[in-house]
Amino acid sequence: MADVYRALDDETRRLILDELAARDGQTLFEICAVLLTRHRRTSTRQAVSQHLAVLEEAGLVVTERRGRSKFHHFDRSPLAEIARRWPTPAEDDP
Repeated sequence: MADVYRALDDETRRLILDELAARDGQTLFEICAVLLTRHRRTSTRQAVSQHLAVLEEAGLVVTERRGRSKFHHFDRSPLAEIARRWPTPAEDDP
């Protein structure tokens, strides 16, 4: 779970997840383009690739190869695990 927190600690990685949540299954080229056009992030392809690797290591992004293209998908299950860890039942509140 520490990997998830570390992955979410970076604003660029959060923007990548936001963009994958809006349109899942993007390539590295597409992610770089949207970071530049929508968010004015001038990160290199290598830097974005490293951010994607951190997200993938945390289980937040899964990839799929189709031919020569690699597609990135947002996996929300690690976030659901965090939410399950700290339930706040209203009936237990004083």
